[in-house]
Amino acid sequence: MHDLWLEFSKVAVAHALAVASPGPDFAIVLKQSLTRGRRAALWTAAGVGSAILLHVGYSLLGLGLLIRGSELWFNVLKYAGAGYIAWLGVQSLRAKPRTGTAAGADLAPAPATGRGAFVTGFMTNALNPKATLFFISLFILVVSPQTPKLIQAGYGAWMALATTAWFSVVAIVFTRAEVRGLFWRHGHWIDRALGVVFLAFAASLALSTFA
Repeated sequence: MHDLWLEFSKVAVAHALAVASPGPDFAIVLKQSLTRGRRAALWTAAGVGSAILLHVGYSLLGLGLLIRGSELWFNVLKYAGAGYIAWLGVQSLRAKPRTGTAAGADLAPAPATGRGAFVTGFMTNALNPKATLFFISLFILVVSPQTPKLIQAGYGAWMALATTAWFSVVAIVFTRAEVRGLFWRHGHWIDRALGVVFLAFAASLALSTFA
């Protein structure tokens, strides 16, 4: 039991460092917070967190080893992820100046339901090959093969919940009235800056090499 707690602590710390580092997940939650509002941002955070379960699932099933061991599958995932994130960047670069005041109008039209925001968050994380390699490596190097699968699934559930919680905090902070008011005045420039960030992430993914 002591060994399991030690193992869990290693998993939790490694995941915390990874999730707190700036990346496409943070950028998309920030964008949704500033352009779509708190409801959409929270759904996006839930989508990012849910994608963690996908990574954990194929790691537990051994499919992660197939991706790690195949340059073809790695490249398929890499270019799909880079293309999706580049598309997000282009959409952001097309942002236009807004008129009126933040008090008198929404910052931007929100999705009709939370589904669109959830899918955006899910796809951003799921198609990130760096996230894929992180979880595969985590389950190979940190988690013992002797650890029961149910316990390993518990690690995954913890990481999904922790990811959702972290990005929910980000969503709440960046949807505060004073922050959104600032965004309204300079919104299109911030959106375009995020577009450049997304394109930089996409280029980084596309240029990443198989190892």
